[in-house]
Formats: sequence, structure tokens, C-alpha cells
Amino acid sequence: MTVAPEAMCAATVPALRPSEYTAALIQALQSDRDRVRGARVLEIGSGSGIVLAALGAMGAAALCGVDIEPDAIAAGCRLLGGLGLGATAEFHRGDMWLPVAGRRFDLIVANLPHFPMEPVPVAGRLPTWSSGGSDGRWLLDPFLEGLPVHLSPGGRAVLTHNAFVELDRSRAIARDHGLSLRVLLTVMVYIAEEKIARMTPRVLRAEEGRSLHRYGPHTIGEMHIVEISAAQP
Repeated sequence: MTVAPEAMCAATVPALRPSEYTAALIQALQSDRDRVRGARVLEIGSGSGIVLAALGAMGAAALCGVDIEPDAIAAGCRLLGGLGLGATAEFHRGDMWLPVAGRRFDLIVANLPHFPMEPVPVAGRLPTWSSGGSDGRWLLDPFLEGLPVHLSPGGRAVLTHNAFVELDRSRAIARDHGLSLRVLLTVMVYIAEEKIARMTPRVLRAEEGRSLHRYGPHTIGEMHIVEISAAQP
């Protein structure tokens, strides 16, 4: 297993616990597991490592995780090593595409922070948790822009995408690069009070009653799992 030299395989950090978003992403990938078998996989924002672990269990041939947080590198290393997947796994600490410059993958997965709020400390979470900037696209757009040079011919990307973060804009970016976007799965997810309180007011006003549904102090929102692949002729 390849890991960043500054990282050790420490115990999983509570702040990296998987979320409903992670579970939905795994559900979508499991529904078409034949396309995972034998694939060279990259996860941008590998977090706890559970998505790569699930893909390894589905038969992926090679697993690569990238995360900016040293705790994530440590957690992923420990999880995959403990599951006997260490021989096919590598982890790199760095900013999105930089650690894998010049490389291509059959399947790229991501559950990026893309909630429309500015970075603020939240108890029990790392500083990078959830925040996607005021429009939620601070990381999402660079991810989409980098796909064409990192997808193998016939490759695909599968990622989480909040419904209130301009799905049509993502579709347009994909189309501009000769890729197509389709929704694989739509689920409702609970949005914690500390998140909804920090949501960009403009987005909250526009989406309340549409993709956001509030019941007293509780809020649920729509979230998509989308697939981006080479456009059909």
C-alpha cells in the first residue's frame, strides 16, 4: 500500500464518520457492480475510506484515494489494510487532481463538500467538512473540469450532487467537455440544524419548498447520485 510519507495508519477519526451521502453513493455503485469489477478506481476526497473499501469488495482491480486531510489518509490506510485490500490500494495527501497528474482511471468517485456555506468550525467535524463556498461549487467545478483528462476512454465518474447546487450548471460543464450527465438515484437526506443555519440565504430562499423541505426545526433536502461519462454519438 502506498501512503503519503507523513501519514501513519492511525485509528479512524470520529470526524470522518460516513454520512447518508456516502451510503447513497455506495448504493448506486452496488446497483451496477459488474461495471466495477476489474476497474482502476480513483476517489477524490476519500475521507474514511469506506467507498474505496466497498469498491474493493465489488472487485475493483486498483484503488487510489486522494484527500487533503492527513487524518483521512491514515483512516483509509488502516481500513483497507485491515480488510486485506492493502496490496491494491494507494493513498495520496494533496489537493484534488494534483497527486494524480497525468493519470487516468476507469471509475472516479467523489462525495465532495458542496453545501452552500462558508467554511466555519463545526463541533465534531474537520474544518473542511461539508462547506462548498457560498454557491456550493468551490470544489465541485474544479472536479468537473478535471474529469476529461483523468477518465480513461469509456470511463465514468459517479458522485454526490445536492439538488440545490445547480444540477443544470454541472450538466452544462460536462457537455462543454464532451461528457454527458445523468441522475442515477435521488434520495432525501436530513440536513443538520448547524448546517441549515449557515446555508447561504439566497440559496435557502430559492430552494425552500422545492428541493428543501422544512418541518419545524427539521430540514430534509434532495440529493442526487449522478454519473458523468463520454457523451453518446
